[in-house]
Amino acid sequence: MGVSRVLKGASLLAIVSPSFAVPLEPEVEKRFYSEPTTTYTSAAPVTASIVPVTNVTSHGPYTGTPTTTGALSTTVTAASVAALPADPLKYQYPADGKLHSPQPAPYTPGGGAGVNGSAPVYRPQSDFDYESLALALYQEWIELDLFHWGLATFSTEDFEQAGLNAEDRFLLEFMADQEVGHATLLSNILGAEAPVQCTYNYPVSSVREYVDFSQKLTRFGESGVYGFLPHLDSRESAQLLLQSISTEARQQMIFRQFEGLFPMPVWFEVGVPQSWAWTLLAPYISSCPANQTRLVWQNLPALNILNQPNPARVNGSNVFNETTGGWTNTLSTSDLEDGDSCVNATETGVNCSPAITRNRTEPLSYAGRKVYLSWDAPGQAVGPNNSYVTSTTASKPAFAAWVTQLNVTYSPLQDVTENTAWTIQPNTSVYEGDPAINGTMFLAITDKDLYVTPFNLTMLNPHVAALGLYQAG
Repeated sequence: MGVSRVLKGASLLAIVSPSFAVPLEPEVEKRFYSEPTTTYTSAAPVTASIVPVTNVTSHGPYTGTPTTTGALSTTVTAASVAALPADPLKYQYPADGKLHSPQPAPYTPGGGAGVNGSAPVYRPQSDFDYESLALALYQEWIELDLFHWGLATFSTEDFEQAGLNAEDRFLLEFMADQEVGHATLLSNILGAEAPVQCTYNYPVSSVREYVDFSQKLTRFGESGVYGFLPHLDSRESAQLLLQSISTEARQQMIFRQFEGLFPMPVWFEVGVPQSWAWTLLAPYISSCPANQTRLVWQNLPALNILNQPNPARVNGSNVFNETTGGWTNTLSTSDLEDGDSCVNATETGVNCSPAITRNRTEPLSYAGRKVYLSWDAPGQAVGPNNSYVTSTTASKPAFAAWVTQLNVTYSPLQDVTENTAWTIQPNTSVYEGDPAINGTMFLAITDKDLYVTPFNLTMLNPHVAALGLYQAG
C-alpha cells in the first residue's frame, strides 16, 4: 500500500511540475554515473521461521527390538491395481493448434487444473498425498544429516586428497542449508504429525565412498518425487515440491561432478514409484522417535550387482565385488590401489578428480556387458527401528528391468538359481543418439516383462523381486 501511494504521488508530481534535463559537465556526468551510493534503506521483511533442526549425534546400525512388523494399513481392496484400457476422453481433443473452448479471461485458453481463481490450499488432499509428501520429508531429513555428517566425519586432508577444496566443502554446507528449507516446507504442508529427524547409518568409510553414496541417494530422492508428483491430488503442494526437487536435481549433478563423472549423461531424468524410493532409503535410517509417522510403502529385497561399475577405478567396468552392499551398491575403495585410482591419473579421459565435466576413455558400462546379480530373500527387517520388513509378491525371477529415462527395457536372466543370475546389458535408445542406459539408474529383478510407461510404472511393483541402483555411466 505504501509503495502504491508513493508511486501515485510521483506520477501526479510529474504531471503538475514538469522538469527539464540540464546537461552536466563531462567530469561531473562521469562521476555521477560511476560512483554509486546507497541512498535508501529499508527494514528486512518478516520471514517464516524454519523447522527446529539439530545435529544428529548418533550414527550406526539399529540394535534394539523392532517396534512393529510392517507398514500399517487399512482395508486392502485388491491384491494389485487392475490394468484398464485408456480413457476414450483422452483422445477427443483435436490438438490442431486452434482454440476450441471459451476463454475464461483474455489471453487464457480453456482447460487446466487449479486455474479457476480459487485460493490455493497447500495441504494434503488424500492418503496418497500425505504418504507421498511424508516420504519426501524423510528424504530431506537424511540429506540434511548426510551433508553435515560428511563434513564432520572426514578431515580437511581427506577432502583435499579426494580433490575437494574449501570452496567445494562450502558448497556441501550450503546444500545442507537448502535441506533445512525443504524440510521446513514439507513439515508445514503436512502439519503436526510430520516426520521429524531420525538417526542414520551410512555405508561409507572414505570421501570417495561418501560422494558416491551421496550422488546415489540424491538420485533416488529426485526420481522418487518425479514418480509421484503428477499424481498428487494437491496440485498446490505439487507446485512447491516441484520447486524444491529442482534444487535436488542440481545437487545430484554436483555430486556427479565431485565424483569426476560426466554431469548429465541422459536426455531425460527417470521417475520411479514411492515404494522404490522407500526401498532404497529405509535401510540407511537407524531409528526414529517412538511416535514417528509411519509410511505405507513397500520395502523390496536388495539387489546386489556383483560387478557394479566402480567410478573410482581407471577401468571402472573391470570389477567384481567392489560395493559396500546392496540397494545403492555404493562403490568401495577398500581394495583400490593407488595405481588403479583414476583420481591419481593425469591423462585426459582417465583422470576422474572433481571437475565441471569429465569424459572417460573407458566407459563405466556398455551394451553387451555381462552383469552378474544376486538378491536377498524377503523377510529382512529394515528401516527405522527395524520396524519394516522386506517383501515381494513376484513369482520366479525371469527378467532384469532396466529403468532409465523414458524406458523400461527387459533382458532375460540367465543361469537363474535360487537368488543369483546374470544378464546382458541391453543396447537400446530413447531417441536416436541417446543411449537409454546411462547415468545412475534403477535395476530390478522381475517375474515378467510387463509393458509400462513413465506414468504407470507402479503397475510393475507386484512383479518386482529385488531392486538396486546400477552405475551405468
